Amino acid sequence: MPGEAPTILQANDLSITFGGLKAVQGFSLSLGPRALHGLIGPNGAGKTTAFNLLTGIYRPQSGTVRVAGLRVDGKKPHQITRAGLSRTFQNIRLFDDLSVLDNVKLGCQMRRPHGIWTTILRSGAMVASERAVAIRARQILDVFQLQERSADEAKNLSFGQRRRLEIARALATFPKVLLLDEPAAGMNPSEKNELMELIQFIRDRFDVAVLLIEHDMKLVMSICEEITVLDHGETIARGTPAEIRANPKVIEAYLGESA
Repeated sequence: MPGEAPTILQANDLSITFGGLKAVQGFSLSLGPRALHGLIGPNGAGKTTAFNLLTGIYRPQSGTVRVAGLRVDGKKPHQITRAGLSRTFQNIRLFDDLSVLDNVKLGCQMRRPHGIWTTILRSGAMVASERAVAIRARQILDVFQLQERSADEAKNLSFGQRRRLEIARALATFPKVLLLDEPAAGMNPSEKNELMELIQFIRDRFDVAVLLIEHDMKLVMSICEEITVLDHGETIARGTPAEIRANPKVIEAYLGESA
């Protein structure tokens, strides 16, 4: 339809079963440019499994995933990252013995076109590409207020700094969609407030859509424009924060039928 915003991420009817348990069943999602969408549900609802299906860690037994129209289900995680889908993890996964700068440079490498021979021969194009990667990485570190720690090993950062570094590395891949898996986990109230501002800033500064898993309902309700709710692997609700807050199925899933 003329005038409709393009779809950046389209998941249709994704399902996967583990040993007879339907971990995710019929999961569908559509994100437009610069969307800020929350994915919530009780523990064990299938949220991280849905992320793993979207990013190629698990191969869906049914359904499709498209990034900017390109079908990516069944592809390997690095291929999906190149297509424009990048993520963080609930448990921070950094290269702890590498420097802060090198962690981000590794994210930038996803877009480098050079192969083994140009690397061995140190072609002029490859050297220029390396220089561009270093500049890009330092610019991102500056945005995340990590430039002064660029030479430090990642393991020596504070928890909040490590979380910011993981997000910075994900953004270094030039994503169209950024998936954040419980970014507020382990943070104190002050850090969570800073994180809320950071997520909104990231969406605007890097022009990406953001899909967010989070247990902190204040954070989700404060920044997300739309929310999808999972329970036992199935979508039970989707709507604005106000609609989700008042939805009887959501209240029952979180608090029990008697509530």
